Amino acid sequence: MDDRTMTVLVDASLGLGLVKSQVSLRVDTAMSAQPSTLSVTTEGLVLLPEDKLGEVLRCPNILQHPLRATGWLIRMLFGLFSLILLLAVIAAIPVVNVLALGYLLEVEGRMGRTGKLRFAFPLLEIAPRFGAIVAGLSGWLIPVWILTEILADYRLIAPESEATTALESAHTVAVVMVTVHLLLSLARGGSFGCFVRPLKNLLWLIGQLRRGGYFERAEKHVRDFVFEMRMGHHFWLGLRGLVGGLTWLVIPTAMFGVYSQVDQIGQLVVTLVGGMMLVLALAWVPFLQARLATENRMRAMFELGAIRELFCRSPLCWFIVITITSALSLPLYLFKIYLLPADAMWMTTLVFIVTIYPARLMTGWAYHRATKRPRRSFWAWRWLCRLMMLPLLSFYVFLLFFTPLFSEHGKRVLFEHHVLLLPVPF
Repeated sequence: MDDRTMTVLVDASLGLGLVKSQVSLRVDTAMSAQPSTLSVTTEGLVLLPEDKLGEVLRCPNILQHPLRATGWLIRMLFGLFSLILLLAVIAAIPVVNVLALGYLLEVEGRMGRTGKLRFAFPLLEIAPRFGAIVAGLSGWLIPVWILTEILADYRLIAPESEATTALESAHTVAVVMVTVHLLLSLARGGSFGCFVRPLKNLLWLIGQLRRGGYFERAEKHVRDFVFEMRMGHHFWLGLRGLVGGLTWLVIPTAMFGVYSQVDQIGQLVVTLVGGMMLVLALAWVPFLQARLATENRMRAMFELGAIRELFCRSPLCWFIVITITSALSLPLYLFKIYLLPADAMWMTTLVFIVTIYPARLMTGWAYHRATKRPRRSFWAWRWLCRLMMLPLLSFYVFLLFFTPLFSEHGKRVLFEHHVLLLPVPF
C-alpha cells in the first residue's frame, strides 16, 4: 500500500499536554475537518503529526548577516550547555530524576515523529534563562562564600580583635545586600542584565510598588514558566518509560545475576539463559521506548510485532544505533566504581546526560526512518544485520557480567541500565 493512501485516524493520546499557547502546534480531534494533521496508520504502525513545540530557530545566513549568525550560534551553545546542566541537576535528585528520563524520552519521541533535529530540543527556549540564573547566582554567592571563609579564619586566629569585628560587620552588610539584590534580580526575570544592575533593580521595585498588582503579575509569569517546562507531562512519560523498561528487563537481569558459586551448575545454567534473554531484550527495548515516546501510549511499549516489522524496513540503521548506544553505555559503568557524595552527584550525571542524549536522538531518528520506508528490505540484508547484532549484544552482556566486581553497588548495578532507565549512576 502506498504511503499516500494511508488511512486517517485520530489518536486521543495527543491531548496529554502537547499544546501551549505561544506555539503553533495544531492537534485535531475527531470533529476536525483537516485530515492533514491527523494521525495516520499504515499496516498497524501509528504515526503522529509533526511536533512544532520548541522548534529551534534557523540560523541566519552567515554571509548576509554575520553578526546575527554569530549571536545565534552563541545563544544556541549557551542554551545547550544550560539545558544539559539543568538535566544533570534534575537527574541527581532521587524521584525527581524521573523528569530527566521523561525529557530524554520526549526528545526521542520528537525525533521519532519528525525526524528533524531542530524539533529535538523542546526546553531550549527557556534553558538559557536557567543558565543565566545559575551564572548570576554564582557570580554573587562565590565572593560571599570566600568572605565567609576568611571571616572563619579570623575568628579562629583572633576572635576578639578589631579586625575580626570589622570583618563581621562587613560580612553582615554584604550578605544582606547580596541577598536583596539577588531576590530583586530573580523578581525581574533572572536575565544577565538583572544581575549586574543593582540600582536599576531597586528603581524597578519602587516602580512596581507604586503601580500595584505586582504579586498577581509575578504569579502569572511563574505559572507560565512552569507550564512551559511541562513537568507533569515529562514525569508521566518518564514513569511509563521506566515501568515499561523494567517490565522487559527485570526478569532477564535477575536471572543473569544468579551465578555466584563456581560449583553450582544450576546457577550457571540460569545465568546463561538470563543472558540470552537479556540479549534479546536489549535488542528491542530501545525501540519499544521510542515507540512509546513517539505515540504517547503505554500499550506501545509492548507492541513487539510492530517493532519487528519496523526493523525489517531499516535493519542497517537499527544495527548502527545498537552499536553506538552500546559503545556509549559501557564507559558509564566506570563512574560507578566510586560514587561521589550526594551534593556533588550532578557532576557525574552531567557526563551521563551528555552521553545518553545523543543515543536517544539516534534511536528516535532510526525509528522515524523505519516508519517512512514503504516496504521491507531484502531478506538477506535483514538476516545479515540480525547476525551482526547478535554477537555485538552478546559481547556487551558478557562485559556487563563483570561490572558487579568493581561497582560500589555490587550486583545491583546489573539492574540500573542507565541508557534505558534512569540516567543516573546510583
